[in-house]
Amino acid sequence: MPKYKSFEELPVWKEAAKLYNRVLDLLEVPNVPLSAGFRNQLDRAALSISNNIAEGFERMTTDELQSFLAIARGSGGEVRSMMAVVKDRPKLKPFIAHLQEIRNLAESCARQLTAWTSSLGDSPVQGKRYLTGATRQARQVAEAAKQFRLNFLKNLKPEHPLYKSSEAREARGESVD
Repeated sequence: MPKYKSFEELPVWKEAAKLYNRVLDLLEVPNVPLSAGFRNQLDRAALSISNNIAEGFERMTTDELQSFLAIARGSGGEVRSMMAVVKDRPKLKPFIAHLQEIRNLAESCARQLTAWTSSLGDSPVQGKRYLTGATRQARQVAEAAKQFRLNFLKNLKPEHPLYKSSEAREARGESVD
């Protein structure tokens, strides 16, 4: 998967946002025969999809990301179920195309979330905070070497050939021209 700098760039987040806006369009139509509880639950479930994608994207580990993607997928299932429950109500016949569009968008989100989750499960990358022992040790060795070099350069005697080098002057905090 390409690197995305923001969750707003994610195709699945865009699809979830589109889904939520279609739900709002339906809920804003006057006299749509849906109970207040149904409306509230549909609103919350649809919004939950994009919010959980965003929250998972902002997390630091692959496990956390996968957990939020699973919640988002579950909310999508809830939206699909709600559309299935009311699709045959005679009073909703004028809105059947709108209900089907919402269901189709929720299915699209589910497919994308499933694919993303599967790709994460098969990936050797385990998230930003997850480091194997070997990776952690390599980073510690590299950092120790860097610190050793800085200390070495900082403490050079004036007669040392590297004393006047830009790297040594920088290590001592002197201005480098």
